[in-house]
Amino acid sequence: MAHGRDHRSPDGMTEKCGVVGVSLADRDAARPLYYSLYALQHRGQESAGIVTHDGFQQHSRVEMGLVGDVFDADDLDQLNGPAGIGHVRYPTSGGVNACCAQPFSVSFKSGSLGLAHNGNLVNAGEIRSELEALGHAFTSNGDTEVIAHDLARNLLEEDLVRAVKRTMGRIHGSYALTIMHDDAVLGVRDPEGNRPLCIGKLDDGYVLASESAAIDTLDGELVRDVRPGELIVLAPDGSGFDSYQLVDRDATAHCFFEHVYFARPDSIIDDGLVYDVRRDLGGELWAETGIETDVVMPVPDSGRSFASGYAEAANADGADVEFAEGLMKNRYVGRTFIMPTQDERERAVRLKLNPIRSTVEGKTVTIIDDSIVRGTTSTQLVDLIREAGAEEVHVRIGAPPIVAPCYMGIDMASRDELIAADKSVEEIREIIGADSLAYLSVDAIAGVLERSRDDLCLGCVTGEYPYDIDGERTDREVTRPAVGSESAPADD
Repeated sequence: MAHGRDHRSPDGMTEKCGVVGVSLADRDAARPLYYSLYALQHRGQESAGIVTHDGFQQHSRVEMGLVGDVFDADDLDQLNGPAGIGHVRYPTSGGVNACCAQPFSVSFKSGSLGLAHNGNLVNAGEIRSELEALGHAFTSNGDTEVIAHDLARNLLEEDLVRAVKRTMGRIHGSYALTIMHDDAVLGVRDPEGNRPLCIGKLDDGYVLASESAAIDTLDGELVRDVRPGELIVLAPDGSGFDSYQLVDRDATAHCFFEHVYFARPDSIIDDGLVYDVRRDLGGELWAETGIETDVVMPVPDSGRSFASGYAEAANADGADVEFAEGLMKNRYVGRTFIMPTQDERERAVRLKLNPIRSTVEGKTVTIIDDSIVRGTTSTQLVDLIREAGAEEVHVRIGAPPIVAPCYMGIDMASRDELIAADKSVEEIREIIGADSLAYLSVDAIAGVLERSRDDLCLGCVTGEYPYDIDGERTDREVTRPAVGSESAPADD
């Protein structure tokens, strides 16, 4: 087990992203891809990209910035073809890096390849070294290019399905991919199903997307989730899709934090509406650690559904609590936990949230949030509410304490930065200045998601991971692929 070390790649390539793929009958895919990326903008604000294929050649636009800044009408008009993929990338600790914007494109003897990736590989460095020794030249530090090169190499020797299976047998980690091989659009979800990916039906085609909210934006119908270890190949004419279950595992490793924080509340992930899941988690938070106060209020926006469920459960139990908005949000300030310095994060809290004095003055208050990462925001929120005249300030968190970093594609924080990594709940309560503090249990998360703990990725709250990560404990028996040999047992 590592002590205080952060094993994320030094260039900070871990990221939370959004991916999409579209195959239509006879209209250009660019605008549906553009609208889908807008719907997934919450998953990434650093760069945006679209790659299309018109049946003869590939067209691409990938730039730094928000979706609305990257594409204008002329850009979309030049992205010809009824098939395409898109990507939004999340700002990471490594800073802005244009070479890692996606989708990543590569041309090779068998045609053109575009690839968009949400997740993070554990063994990208090993595969990169092997491919470099074979003459592959890399232009970025990201693991997406590693997947693209490996797949391109396999496509020289295998058909599409076998090539994907062979690459899946070599890469180890978290990935939800949309891929374009010439004009064929593919979707792949890693064998543990760590990151979300779903299929939607449109009037004239099909779409693959990280979240169902993107399908809703296109007036489409959610068909189902892509299954862990499954390859989906959309028909080039938009008439349907083929499914190939390439890898089977006894247990999955769904990221519970998608349900707690990252996904849009109106998305359906693994058959559950995220909004309902969060309300149910709020109800469990009351059942486990509820305290009766005059007011229950959310930290906007992520705490809102938790607080709603918490207050409803409290009142159903006979408590007399008021659910109220006590903090107003300035929507033109970015997420505070991506600010690069502590001073900026502290200033951003004051810019971002302002208390409504009449809601809290002279009252006992419970603040509900989805998580405490560094503790800075929570400390300032408690101070803000006290300054606004609250008599007591209690804090309830709709997730377990985050005690370890995420290696699966979320740039959360290193152990050194995580307040819960080396402090007890009581010590954290004292630091943030709350009258009481309580978190939701892991068992409550599993119960609401109706999944065994063995089917969830809980690494950030247990310190035990579903993948073989150097220096970290695993929560299951994991076999890391042997890179360097030609054998690639994808279905072990």
